[in-house]
Amino acid sequence: MKYLIRITFGVALLSALVSSSLCAETPAPGYVDFGKFSPPAAGGEFIEVNINNNLISMVARLGEKSEPEIAGLLRGLQAIRVNVIGLNEENRAELQNRIKAIRSQLDAQGWERIVTAQKKDEDVGVYIKTRGEEAVQGVVVTVIDGNKEAVLVNIVGDIKPEKLAVIGERFNIEPLKKIGGEQKK
Repeated sequence: MKYLIRITFGVALLSALVSSSLCAETPAPGYVDFGKFSPPAAGGEFIEVNINNNLISMVARLGEKSEPEIAGLLRGLQAIRVNVIGLNEENRAELQNRIKAIRSQLDAQGWERIVTAQKKDEDVGVYIKTRGEEAVQGVVVTVIDGNKEAVLVNIVGDIKPEKLAVIGERFNIEPLKKIGGEQKK
């Protein structure tokens, strides 16, 4: 009987641990799953950057004295994901369709498209997910750069709009400058 009670208790404890770890992995509101990407078969460009909150916190701590504004912004970030995939005849249609599906998903989930730019073969979409007027929870950038590459960026965190303007100014990103400028009005 004692053996049965121990086994039951062990199974219950294991179940509780597994269910709590599953709950802990609920993605943040600003996170977008782009899916997995593979390098182009022809050996084209392929870049994948995934930075989690531990590394972001470390960088923020290192830059506190020299760049306090940037460090303040970084403290609110949870993740940064960047994918750059070279386009060729084999993957172009699939990546264009994937970006179109991601944009439709963002529209359906209430993300706000703040930039749409199309010129010849170039197509750019920038989306933000906000928590009221308080903060930006996520930024998604999707780009198809002609026949060269597809770029997807997701920045996740709790970002004050005026902090986005700091990044826009620092790195000369016009849409981010405008977000901060609108907040100052």
